[in-house]
Amino acid sequence: MFLIQQWVPIDLQQFIPSLTNAIVTTLLFIIVFLVVYRLGRSLVTQAVESSLKRRDFDETLVGFAVSMTVGVMTIFAAALAATIAGFGSVLAAFATLGGALTLAIGFAAQDLIANFVAGVFVIKDRTFTVGDWIEWNGNDGVVREIHLRVTKLDTLDNQLMTVPNSDLANAAVINNVANDRRRVSVGFGVEYDEDITRARNAIVEEGARIDGVLAVPEPTAPLVELGDSAVSLSGRVWIDPSESSYPAVRSQFTEAVKHRFDAEGIDIPYPNTELSGGLEVTNVASEEGSSS
Repeated sequence: MFLIQQWVPIDLQQFIPSLTNAIVTTLLFIIVFLVVYRLGRSLVTQAVESSLKRRDFDETLVGFAVSMTVGVMTIFAAALAATIAGFGSVLAAFATLGGALTLAIGFAAQDLIANFVAGVFVIKDRTFTVGDWIEWNGNDGVVREIHLRVTKLDTLDNQLMTVPNSDLANAAVINNVANDRRRVSVGFGVEYDEDITRARNAIVEEGARIDGVLAVPEPTAPLVELGDSAVSLSGRVWIDPSESSYPAVRSQFTEAVKHRFDAEGIDIPYPNTELSGGLEVTNVASEEGSSS
């Protein structure tokens, strides 16, 4: 038994309107997208960049803002082109999917986003710049690079330290070289019987001889404490932190005063404790012999 298949001719003309409509819609989407994207990128990004530069923002922050503007303009151009071309349902589906993805990414990368936001404030506020010696939460280092997510520093032992910007933005940061003058203070203890004026003169004279110490304000050594075993004088000198090293000046100051005290016989007392009261000694062996 043979089956006879009958070929039914296909009327291609019935698909022409649908095909034409799809081509026109696609071309309309592409044209609107390119026009809006090119105009937006050339005008809006230029306006954002020039506005930030006029306000003297950091180049890193300007570049980040321009990149974000380009991304926003791309999404805006695609949405406007889809609306004009009649892709409303497709646009709604992508909007729903995009919202869900944004929410999921936000929860997963909240620490990363926090570091980026903190990086923006670190760069904008200019709490410190490259080359500054800063301290925070018991750490310190010289700033090597500032990025949007992290800041890289060199420790005083020449180790590279990478710190998330959120740690720096939420901490009390001390910038040791932000001002044009910084005081170097070193405590010195002398005997109670010592001549305070002689000890003070020795500290002040040695401080004034150190390279890098400023003449104004002049070195001083006020009495700051009457301790348990010593009279404490605070040797104070001033330096320009951009020209002199704080640790080096402090070390030289301490060593110079120690040598001067030794040369002049000015005693630096050791901590001592005085015990008072009575002490009774009992001969245990004699007591045991008498009781037996």
